[in-house]
Amino acid sequence: MRTSGAARTIVWPGRPDPLGATWDGFGVNFALFSANAEKVELCLFDPDGNREVDRVALPECTDEVWHGYLPEARPGLVYGYRVHGPYDPSRGHRFNANKLLLDPYAKALVGHMRWSDAHFAYRVGSNKEDLSFDRRDNARGMPKCRVVDPAFTWGGERRPNVSWTDTLVYEAHVKGLTQGHPDVPPGLRGTFAGLASPAVIDHLKRLGVTAVELLPIHAFTDDRHLVEKSLHNYWGYASIGFFAPEPRYMAGPSTKEFKTMVARLHDAGIEVFLDVVYNHTGEGNHLGPTLSFKGIDNASYYLLHPHDKRFYLDHTGTGNSLNLTHPRVLQMVMDSLRYWVSEMHVDGFRFDLATTLAREEHGFDPSGSFLDACRQDPVLAQAKLIAEPWDIGPGGYRVGQFPPGWAEWNDRYRDTVRRYWRGDDGMLPEMAARLTGSADLYEHRKRRPWASVNFVTSHDGFTLADLVSYSHKHNEANKEGNRDGHDANYSANYGVEGPTDDPVLKELRRRQARNLMATLLLSQGTPMLLGGDELLRTQGGNNNAYCQDNEVSWVDWSGLKGGEAAEMTAFVQRLTGLRRQHPVLRRGKFLHGRETGADGVKDITWITPQGLEKTAEQWRDSHARCIGMLLNGRAGTHLAVDGTLATDGVLLLVLNAHVDAVPFTMPGVPGGRIWHCLLDTGHATGAPGDRTELPGLPARIPGRTCLLFELAGAGGQAIPPHAGPSPVAPP
Repeated sequence: MRTSGAARTIVWPGRPDPLGATWDGFGVNFALFSANAEKVELCLFDPDGNREVDRVALPECTDEVWHGYLPEARPGLVYGYRVHGPYDPSRGHRFNANKLLLDPYAKALVGHMRWSDAHFAYRVGSNKEDLSFDRRDNARGMPKCRVVDPAFTWGGERRPNVSWTDTLVYEAHVKGLTQGHPDVPPGLRGTFAGLASPAVIDHLKRLGVTAVELLPIHAFTDDRHLVEKSLHNYWGYASIGFFAPEPRYMAGPSTKEFKTMVARLHDAGIEVFLDVVYNHTGEGNHLGPTLSFKGIDNASYYLLHPHDKRFYLDHTGTGNSLNLTHPRVLQMVMDSLRYWVSEMHVDGFRFDLATTLAREEHGFDPSGSFLDACRQDPVLAQAKLIAEPWDIGPGGYRVGQFPPGWAEWNDRYRDTVRRYWRGDDGMLPEMAARLTGSADLYEHRKRRPWASVNFVTSHDGFTLADLVSYSHKHNEANKEGNRDGHDANYSANYGVEGPTDDPVLKELRRRQARNLMATLLLSQGTPMLLGGDELLRTQGGNNNAYCQDNEVSWVDWSGLKGGEAAEMTAFVQRLTGLRRQHPVLRRGKFLHGRETGADGVKDITWITPQGLEKTAEQWRDSHARCIGMLLNGRAGTHLAVDGTLATDGVLLLVLNAHVDAVPFTMPGVPGGRIWHCLLDTGHATGAPGDRTELPGLPARIPGRTCLLFELAGAGGQAIPPHAGPSPVAPP
């Protein structure tokens, strides 16, 4: 045992594990990995983090972990680190003990960053750039770490454990979803507590979603260049702590607020997914600030250029990439994932730029260390794992190439559906593949349709309302000269850029929005909605609102009680209800037309407007824009999770992207009497009234319309006449 120089803080050797600051009921153990440090000091602060009250050196280093135990410490203690070592960027070392550093394993943070040149380890403006050395203390402007008590009474909380085939994801921003909600108490708006409020949860339940996917909630930084332009890092893709929830989303100081939110969502049957950013941090490139990892052990935490370790390998476009090939960095990521599942009861993760995480020295590897670690981990076996399967590095686009057990964002689905409804030529073959779960991308290695996370819109790009209102991006508010954001949006304004008072144009746009939404929710695979699309939320044509923490990005709830927003919400509710009621719309196996019912009807048949099965030659017609997809819910053997047969009736989905109406002969059905319409995108809420159609007779399918029919008749089986063999998956 020994004490600090001021004889105020008792310090014992402690243990090298677990990493982080751990309260054991008697005291707090501190453990910090740094392979190249020469000394580590633990700095203790007053409860508000404003004044340093003591500084002690961690007395031991075991297996490259610096550690010490404070028997008098308790939860609530505020701390940070100063790490001593060489400042030699050419060798990859950037130690600077003048900089207070965040614990990578901190479970909670206190305060917010106040930017100044003191946060940089070098003299900003020096002609030597980062080869210079800065001696200013940055503690005053740094957030601090807080020791937490993990105790929480979960009570009767149970994980919803929604099967993949039943999963319907709702991508949302904690603040954006709740900041403008009139029924959320003002003090809770923009917080985890606000998201857990009855008004928000009731909306999600009525909407029919089964999982909320939250944009990054790990502690993150506001980039200095944004702050200087009076903007903010709204999306949060600049993590600086992988265990601590972002303080700006908390109504109070306790992390129990996050757990309470999870418990309430679980009680409503809704899972919680986190969008996680383990591919890079908010410390940027060689000219970025020193906030944590850089000052703790830069050479271990980051991928450095093999020929000049002063510079970083950047596969992310943010200046740096975490080095998951290092065992301690990989351990940190795995410990973080397990923490959020085990301690915070999170149900799944969406991995930002996941290709970076799977890179080895030779490039992307579907059997790389990170993916293998996830595959064998017993805790993560409980969680749903979703990859964003690309980055900007060499060979970074890897859609369909992640291993079994992973789902993936499918941008091929997004672009195809957008282009089809916009009226582009030659889209039917690709559209058919996307409607049926993208077997061409995901069926290998016994993967299932749910591996395709289908989306038409996401946080990154146009909202649904803007997708049908703007032909070009309008990102002027980002103050980057409208150079940022995607250019290939596959959007259309249908005659006028942006808002219009023309009732005909407004109705066309709403219809197209309904077509896009209907396609999404009636496709095989895992659908993902962008939060606010059900309210026709607009960003004014901004397709990269990452820095717009204001009404541009916040959900406007004002129209929910009437008007277009209410109608669109009712339309989405109708769609999610149909998807829930009809298991044939969410099969757990790919449909290829190889399985048949008792009467020989295939599980899937593609129907031409003439009422015949589509031939191989007809798939090559680049001008065709109308098709029917007949699904036989009694073909093949499909079992629900509980072992019951997931049988269904016969459905016919008719899509017409032509501008004009098309006569569509309803498939002939021996024994079937009538086709009942279940959905018509020509109506504001999708309710088709009592529309029925007779087999063998032409039905009028209006231009730019999607209709869903159900067969009623003896046995409920539809038997279309055959025009000869045709492939189910188009050539």
